[in-house]
Amino acid sequence: MSREGAEYALRARADERDRISGDLLDLESHTTYQLLKGAALRGATQQRWAGVQAALGTLWLLNDAYRTVLRDAEQIRGARAKLGADQLAELTELLVGTSVVLRAAAKPVEQRSLLPQADERLTLDETVARMDGAFHEVTSALNDIDAVWNTVLPRLDDADRDLREIRDLERELGESVDLTAQESRLRRMRADALEDPLGAAPGPDLGGIARVLAEARAEIDQAIVVKREFARRREDLVAALDRVRAAESEARLAHGAVVVKIALPPQAQPRSRVQELAGELDALDASADTWVARARRLANLEHEAEQAAGRAQATAKALYGLVGRRDELRGRLGACQAMAVRKGMAEDPSASECYERARALLWSAPCDLTKAAAAVETYQRAIHGGKP
Repeated sequence: MSREGAEYALRARADERDRISGDLLDLESHTTYQLLKGAALRGATQQRWAGVQAALGTLWLLNDAYRTVLRDAEQIRGARAKLGADQLAELTELLVGTSVVLRAAAKPVEQRSLLPQADERLTLDETVARMDGAFHEVTSALNDIDAVWNTVLPRLDDADRDLREIRDLERELGESVDLTAQESRLRRMRADALEDPLGAAPGPDLGGIARVLAEARAEIDQAIVVKREFARRREDLVAALDRVRAAESEARLAHGAVVVKIALPPQAQPRSRVQELAGELDALDASADTWVARARRLANLEHEAEQAAGRAQATAKALYGLVGRRDELRGRLGACQAMAVRKGMAEDPSASECYERARALLWSAPCDLTKAAAAVETYQRAIHGGKP
């Protein structure tokens, strides 16, 4: 190696040493590395970390040996302003030869031999390559653990925050929800995530806990609202029951008015729910249930009252609609009779018989709408020559 080449190679190695030192300092200060260094690990993570520790030990041994060679090389170069042939040869050997000595590791007595253990000699390039492999083994483990922690720990933090907020709301409500199992599982999941992220990190169970907490939070929120607004909502429910009572009364009146005009099946008799709902409200008033349970019962009662009023109104409308249907058939029969006159079939015996049957059905009380509609249809076909 020429003097210029040796000096250039030494400068390049010095830059390389500084860069490696910076990378190792960054590794030492890495947050995940600092957390793992003093952590009580177990399982797959403990096994992986044992390999990392071995790789780190090798990395630091190689780095120390590498720096020793460069320090010797720099001392040779700094000893004289101009390198002599002997110094150049010595410097060249350090820079390109197998100048890095990796001492044989001390072994436990049961693994020793009486024969001497040979030290390993490496070039600077081989040393850097081996350090790079060890460095990547360490950073790969850190990245894998980081990936789990970055995914799982924020979700665990969210669940813990939700649980704390639920406990705060419980104090406001004066009641508690049994979330002991979820709280215990969260503690276990956090311990698993911290102690063995590679082997025991939480899976789908964490999503299940989050859903349970969300449902519990929603129930408590609703219970607090009910507690604050119970008196007003109870008054509103009483008013809603009055509307149900009025709607059911209208349905009964409609049935009474229609049943004398239209033949109705027994199941057309309107059924009342207002007494049952009023009884449930009385039971709610006397209940010693928690506010969470009372909130569910009150919401259910409000919904059922609304449904009952709607059904009663629909029943009344449908009953009155039957009278409208009869009147529609009467009008249709009259229109068909007028058409029969225009077509000269007013005196046709067959058509006249059909007309009289339809008219008798439509003007009878109570009217059988099904038979009447069929009779009008028969009369219409008769005046059209058998066509609809």
